[in-house]
Amino acid sequence: RRKIPFSIGEYYHVYNRGTDKRVVFIEDRDYRRFIFLLYICNSVIPVRTDNLFQQGQPLLELFGVNRGDTLVDIGAFCLMPNHFHLLLYEKTEGGISIFMKKLLTAYVMYFNTKNERRGSLFEGPFKAKYVNSNSYLNWIFSYIHLNPVKLIQSDWKESGILDPVSTKNFVDNYKYSSYYDYFLGDRSEGVILNKKEFSDNFSQLNDFEDLVQEFREVGQ
Repeated sequence: RRKIPFSIGEYYHVYNRGTDKRVVFIEDRDYRRFIFLLYICNSVIPVRTDNLFQQGQPLLELFGVNRGDTLVDIGAFCLMPNHFHLLLYEKTEGGISIFMKKLLTAYVMYFNTKNERRGSLFEGPFKAKYVNSNSYLNWIFSYIHLNPVKLIQSDWKESGILDPVSTKNFVDNYKYSSYYDYFLGDRSEGVILNKKEFSDNFSQLNDFEDLVQEFREVGQ
């Protein structure tokens, strides 16, 4: 069971990985479905996602669907082949727990149906860490957005980034995180985030190099 309580007005690093470290995002449409679910499941009202997809609208257009009031504020996200990371702010009582239940239930149903499988997809209940300081908040923000680096250099945390130019280019072009929304421009997926809740904290993190420096200096 999860040992930490969630409190309104506090920040949390939420994450989970596939059971037995299995891949949970096999192809592009898996990533895109999860990212859309980050948007549509963050709502105090029930949402029937199957109805939305049956209408045949392009996924990007669905980011304009009215979802009502949100359960949490999302500050950052990153999806990796066998796990994900989220930075969340608890804005309503039980908001994180309700949001994560809706999100993971919807994705597992989609994934199992598509792949004709049954049973658990993720490794037990989602994991969460309380972000107890501004320095830790900045470090988590940097850590989440630098996660894709290990796809091209697995030992970068220990050895440092060997090719900063190509690594930055890889992260710039990684579509499955909120890095693009903070550092490169506007896109439909940007509505997932509530930057106003987080902007003051991350004001000094302006580019890839700042993220790397923050990760190295704090070094949790």
